[in-house]
Amino acid sequence: MQDSFDVVVVGAGAAGIAALQRLRRAGVAAAALEARPRIGGRAHTILATPELPLDLGCGWMHSADVNPLVPRVERAGFTVDRSPPHWMRLAANRDFPAEEQAAFRRAREAFEAKLEAAAKGGVDRPASELLEPGGRWNHLLDAVSSYYNGAEYDQVSVLDYAAYEDTGVNYRVREGYGTAVASFADAGDIVTDCPVTTIRHDGPTLRLETANGTLTARAVIVAVPTPILSQARLTFSPGLPEKLAAAAGLPLGLADKAFLSLAEPAMFEAEGHLFGRIDRTETGSYHLRPFGRPYIEVYLGGRCARGLEGEGLGAMTAFAIEELVALIGSDIRSKLAPVAETHWASDPWALGSYSHALPGHAGDRAILAAPVENRLFFAGEATHPNFYSTCHGAWMSGLRAADEALAALGVSPAASSIG
Repeated sequence: MQDSFDVVVVGAGAAGIAALQRLRRAGVAAAALEARPRIGGRAHTILATPELPLDLGCGWMHSADVNPLVPRVERAGFTVDRSPPHWMRLAANRDFPAEEQAAFRRAREAFEAKLEAAAKGGVDRPASELLEPGGRWNHLLDAVSSYYNGAEYDQVSVLDYAAYEDTGVNYRVREGYGTAVASFADAGDIVTDCPVTTIRHDGPTLRLETANGTLTARAVIVAVPTPILSQARLTFSPGLPEKLAAAAGLPLGLADKAFLSLAEPAMFEAEGHLFGRIDRTETGSYHLRPFGRPYIEVYLGGRCARGLEGEGLGAMTAFAIEELVALIGSDIRSKLAPVAETHWASDPWALGSYSHALPGHAGDRAILAAPVENRLFFAGEATHPNFYSTCHGAWMSGLRAADEALAALGVSPAASSIG
C-alpha cells in the first residue's frame, strides 16, 4: 500500500468505518489501520452454525427511532426486528412474582428520578450515593447497572449518567448487528493486523509508526478504545497528557455474554427474560430464546464478569448453568450446552466493553473529543456526549471527526455528507 495519505484513521470499529466512508466519499486519500485481523471492533457477530448468528458485542440498536444506523441497515438488506426487548418480559423467576417485579420497577423509577434531580444541581458524585440506604432492591439495581453501564453505580458519574440519551426504542438485526456494521466498511482501504504504536506530531507531517512500517499523513483520526490510550498502548510524541487523563476518566466497563444451546427449547417461552438472583449484585441476566432460536443469551457485568473472566475459559458458562439449575431445577443441566463466551476485558484491543465516566469525570468526554493542532482528531463511542456506550454513538462520532478533518484540509464536509 502507499505510505502517504491525506488522512489516516486508526481503528476500524464502527467509528473508524464511518470516518473512512465520509473521507473517501469526499475524494481525499484515506486509509484505516486496524490492529485486529478483522474489522468491526466491539461490533462482532459470529456464526455458531450457518443459521445461528451471535452478537458477541453490541446487539441492540438503542434509541432506534433516531438511530442513523437503522435506515442504513435496512437499505443494506438486513432484517430489523422491532419486537419489544426481552427485559420487559420477566418469566420463570419462581422467587420474583409479579407484585415483587412491580415493586422493583417502582424502586428503579424512583432511583432514576433522584439521579435526574441530582444532575440538575450540577455537582458530580457517584450514583451509588443516591441509592436508598439499606434499600431492598439495591443489589438488583447494581446488577442492572453492571449490564447497562458495565460497572456498578459506585463507579458511575451522576452527571454523565444523566447526559445519556435513550428514547426507549430498541431494535435488533436478525443477521447480527456486527455483521451489518462490518458490511458498511470500505474493506479495500482498511489494513488489518496493523497496530499503530506511535503517532509523531513534532513536524509538519504526521508520522504513524506501525507494525508494518511508517506512514505519513496530513491528518489522523484516532478511533480506539479508551484503555488503549490510557495504558499507552498507542502513544503520541510529543505526549498528550490531557488525552491520557481524559481516557483514564472514561474507562471501559465490562459486559460479557455466554451463550447456551437448548436441547428442548419449547420448555421456555421465546423472548423471555429472568434474573439469576434478585438478592445479590453478582448475578446473570438471561435472555430466553432470542428471535425464537434454541439458545439462551446470558449477560454478566461489572465486577462479577471481571472476576469470572479471571477464572478462565468456561467459568462464565459454569456460573450461568448453576444459576439456571437453582432457578429451574436440576433437570435443566442436561438440556444446556455451551456455545460461546466473550472475554472483552482480556481482549488486547478492547480491554472492556463500553465507556462510563468515573465520578467527577463527566467533562472528560469533551476533552477526549477535542482536536489537537487541527490535525489530530478523536472518535469512538467514549467521545459522544449523549450516545456514548452505543454503536450508533461511535458511528456518529466517526462522522463528526471526519468532518473536522475535512474542514482542516479545506474540503467542505457538506459535500461528502452521508447517513
